[in-house]
Amino acid sequence: MSTAALPAGVGDPAHDGLLTTTGPIPAGSPSSTDHDRTAPVAPLRLDATGAAREERRPRMANDEDARPGLQLTSRALVRDGRPWLPVSGELHYTRVPRERWIDRLRLMRAGGISVVSAYVPWLHHEPVRGHARFDGRYDVAAFVDAVRAEGLELILRIGPWAHGEMRNGGFPDWVQQAPVRHRTDDPAYLELVRDWFATLARALDGRANPDTLLGLQLENELYDQPGHLVTLKRLAREAGLSAPLWTATAWGGAELPDPEVLPLWGGYGDGFWVDPDGPWDATFRAHYFFSATWDDPGIGADVRGEEAGGRADLSPWFPAATCELGGGMATAYHRRPRPDALDIAAIAHAKLGSGSAWQGYYMYAGGTNPGPGLEETQATGYPNDMTRLSYDFHAPIGEAGRASASHAALRLQHAFIAAFGDRLAPMASHLPDARPSGVADSTTLRWAVRADDGAGFVFIGWHQPHVPLTAYRGAQLRIDTADGSVELPSAPVDIPPGTLARWPLRLELGGVAIEWATASALTVLPASTEDGVPTLVLIEDAGIPVELCHDGVAHRLQPGLAPVRIEEPHGAALDVLVLPAAEATSVWVVDAGGRRRLLLSADEVTSDVEGTLSVRASGREPRVREYAGGAWSAPDWHHAQGAAAAASVTARLVRAATLPSGEYGSRDGRQAAPADAVLDAHAAVYRIDVPDWVEDDAVLRIAWAGDVAQLRVDGETVTDRFWEGSELMVHLRDAGATPGGHVELRVLPLRDDSGVHLPADAAARLAAPRGMLCTLDGARIEQRALWHEAGTRADDDNGNGNGDGNGNGNGDHGDGDPRRRR
Repeated sequence: MSTAALPAGVGDPAHDGLLTTTGPIPAGSPSSTDHDRTAPVAPLRLDATGAAREERRPRMANDEDARPGLQLTSRALVRDGRPWLPVSGELHYTRVPRERWIDRLRLMRAGGISVVSAYVPWLHHEPVRGHARFDGRYDVAAFVDAVRAEGLELILRIGPWAHGEMRNGGFPDWVQQAPVRHRTDDPAYLELVRDWFATLARALDGRANPDTLLGLQLENELYDQPGHLVTLKRLAREAGLSAPLWTATAWGGAELPDPEVLPLWGGYGDGFWVDPDGPWDATFRAHYFFSATWDDPGIGADVRGEEAGGRADLSPWFPAATCELGGGMATAYHRRPRPDALDIAAIAHAKLGSGSAWQGYYMYAGGTNPGPGLEETQATGYPNDMTRLSYDFHAPIGEAGRASASHAALRLQHAFIAAFGDRLAPMASHLPDARPSGVADSTTLRWAVRADDGAGFVFIGWHQPHVPLTAYRGAQLRIDTADGSVELPSAPVDIPPGTLARWPLRLELGGVAIEWATASALTVLPASTEDGVPTLVLIEDAGIPVELCHDGVAHRLQPGLAPVRIEEPHGAALDVLVLPAAEATSVWVVDAGGRRRLLLSADEVTSDVEGTLSVRASGREPRVREYAGGAWSAPDWHHAQGAAAAASVTARLVRAATLPSGEYGSRDGRQAAPADAVLDAHAAVYRIDVPDWVEDDAVLRIAWAGDVAQLRVDGETVTDRFWEGSELMVHLRDAGATPGGHVELRVLPLRDDSGVHLPADAAARLAAPRGMLCTLDGARIEQRALWHEAGTRADDDNGNGNGDGNGNGNGDHGDGDPRRRR
């Protein structure tokens, strides 16, 4: 029996209940607030009476490569008779140790991911012609089995050209050097592709079928070869590869063979592919607005050149769908973006409000290249030098396997999608009468409505990086629908910067009709067996008073951890729980074995496919509370594995840094990264001893500043970073470090005249000293203990096969990489 401490706010009367109402809200009750308007303010208007797109049914997923229970229309995917709004996240199995796949997948599912997408990198699998490998982390069939066993759908992006910041775009050298016209219908090239698809089909051994795979992506960022995409589809099917959905990237005005492939769009709020002296590009800024435009001409423009297609609008056959919303951003040597959690969430929020019927992130889980020399570099013909090994991507799940702040920010949206996606997916997006004049407009409120027959959700997005927004003063919204007009809130309110709101509009649940609310919809908890009343869970948007309008009366609600009940005269009832904004980062909505559960936890919560909860606790016991039946309680936990520990460690200076020349070369005006020889000659060298108490979960966190950092084990670099102001985090066991051993950190000084582009705070730090920046601010090792919910199967078997980090029960036969098997 665990008796962990309550999370913030639980049990505190100041955080429970209502501001002015202590019991149920009966139908027709007088308003619990009486707002005084000090001055008339004209509401912002939006017409939501427009009809949704004409519904078409393409052959894809309906008459061709069909899966029972799955259909595709021009408005949405349909699963088991209900519209479905998928949430996909990119995970590269070759960039993650095989024994970590289950951990990553469960943390993805806990974050609200329903579909995993992954490149199948030809470069990684067949570096030597005729010698393809599919063992260890390269075992794509085992990866398919792992994804499906965890109850997740899967899209394989089979290329054959992929990019993913890989050398040759993912082509093996022997393919890149072949005397063929690559990425065309050149018969000599197609023969190479035909052999590769056949090899891949044999490795998948019957798994590439509509019942197992949700989709197959053909090529990547191909702009002017629609006929070639049709040819690739034919070759894949001839090889025995098929799926209900065939997709292709659509950005850059790509010419796609409509309706042979489902166009997928993207959107990044910043990128490494811009020149170092370039400003925050308009193509990045545009993604912080609600819009009917889905194309992004900036993605891939650095390698596309003048090549471009002709169409940048939605296909009449397919809904608006994405595969590359920026789940983070990679770091190039010359330009080093560092998006934060709100930046990432704001773009996803904008796409959802703009009509997205599929939210897809690249990357969602970072990783490490399975060896050196596999990355995009200037030496291999690209304008950018990427890190040799690290592919952390500032992703919601980082390279070391830990959830970042963006995991929490996005899972609020994904919980909303899981609860309301069947309503939201086919809804049209409506934009207001007064819209921003362009990407530089920082005064016009950014909002949209997705609605069908007057019911839906109001989206407000008031955040962007680099050029901060100020509070929007006196917002009140008027929405015209086929059933009349709605005004909300009851009086004008200020919209603080950082607001990402999803306000319900004419929402009916459990026989209770809510006209509107000014707190973001989070989820719906099923009716309890005690009273049969469902719970609508809202979350406060910080700085905005919470109102709920029922039966024509607006009630002011106090965010807290106790519900208020709404009762109708005919007997229907609904509980409404408004969580305080301060709890946002600790909210988890977990689908545990088909049962939706609301948890508050500062620790990482996951579950297996059968619904058993697990917690990675950083303290003595899990800090988790669950809401059910109108009250909060602590689940009982059983300790399964490991001991939580954290300690600062000494980094002993072995060799001081010296000033490098900074002359590392360049390409197209972009600085080249220094070679290892430069680090060997000039980097500061530190030795960090690994304590004896270190176990499987331990990560090393290094706060540092400089140019390039490398972590070496036994003289071999295991990961690296270009500095942009964030920590370097390394999973010690995966890096090959052992208890009682040591690792070596090398930090190359960054010259103040380097000219590389840095985030503002990092640039200010570089400007402070004279000559160069090279510091180690501290090092710390942290590890967590694994706990299982008591009285469950996982409790009985002590955690085997439940993502304990040891690969038990996941069919592991070795990683295939001796550097990772220490």
